[in-house]
Amino acid sequence: MSDLVSYIVNKQYNEAAACLMPMMASIRDRKLNEMKKMLMASTSLDEAARFKIVKARFRGGKLQRRKKVSTQAGFTFRGGKMTRMSPSERRRRKMGQRKGKLKRKATIRRALMKRKRTMRRRKALGL
Repeated sequence: MSDLVSYIVNKQYNEAAACLMPMMASIRDRKLNEMKKMLMASTSLDEAARFKIVKARFRGGKLQRRKKVSTQAGFTFRGGKMTRMSPSERRRRKMGQRKGKLKRKATIRRALMKRKRTMRRRKALGL
């Protein structure tokens, strides 16, 4: 480093450049290795966060459902690979979820109504 400063002070720029090039190369290599390490660490975390495995239930000692699902919005698994959903598919899924929500709500309401009726009858009988 002191050689570099002395070359610059004495206006020997070609020698200063020759002294500076190996330093710059070592710094570049070190920074590049650091960037590679950071990139490898971040991609492995991103890959792990892109999907999760749903293990539904065990019956009779056998796994009945094991499915990979995407955690990214707008993506799904087809043939073991993550693919982007088309806008029409996304719209159909959204409408299906809305219909399912209404059906679930109606089913719960019906069950609550029947329970209320039953409890009224039990109360009238003194149970």
